[in-house]
Amino acid sequence: MDDPQTHIPEPEGGQAQPETQPAPAGPRSNPVVAEILDWARSILIAVVLAFVIKATIIQAYMIPTGSMKPTIMEGDRVFGNRFIYKFQHPHRGDIIAFRPPPGVSDNKIPFLKRVIAVEGDSVEIREGEVFVNNHRMPEPFVSNHSTENLPAQKVPRDHLFVMGDNRVSSYDSRNWSFLPVKNVQAKAFFRFWPPDRVGVLQ
Repeated sequence: MDDPQTHIPEPEGGQAQPETQPAPAGPRSNPVVAEILDWARSILIAVVLAFVIKATIIQAYMIPTGSMKPTIMEGDRVFGNRFIYKFQHPHRGDIIAFRPPPGVSDNKIPFLKRVIAVEGDSVEIREGEVFVNNHRMPEPFVSNHSTENLPAQKVPRDHLFVMGDNRVSSYDSRNWSFLPVKNVQAKAFFRFWPPDRVGVLQ
């Protein structure tokens, strides 16, 4: 005689349901881990933005020499606008950061000088006084004038004539001629260090 089969009742609906297991806890379920991940993501975004801004918009420069005294002193730190010259050429009076032309300097530290004349201009120096297109240029930013002379010469296309404000202690276009516009990196516009001289550059 066969043993009677044990009857297992089915749940409502007619089919047995598989036993469900609790989902494993993910990293977000731990508030400490979640906060660390949020901080890491924020730091990564900030670093990427900093690189993008430095490469395309704003560059900080530390001034290693006194060639731009009294406008910019040795040890000052300034911001340069890298974006502006994508839409316009440098103007007379702009303070620019640029790569020195080949043979001028072996190091890769950018120079900072003031634009004195642009392409097509005639530039001349008479006993330290600067003349552009035969007009004497007012230069209130210069406090240390030189007494040199430079014959009139025309600035070639896509070039600039640049000088430091400290005329007796600046290595510039008077020494190595014209600067290619393609070497210009940025327009220096704001000093952010030292704190007691923070402000817009003129």
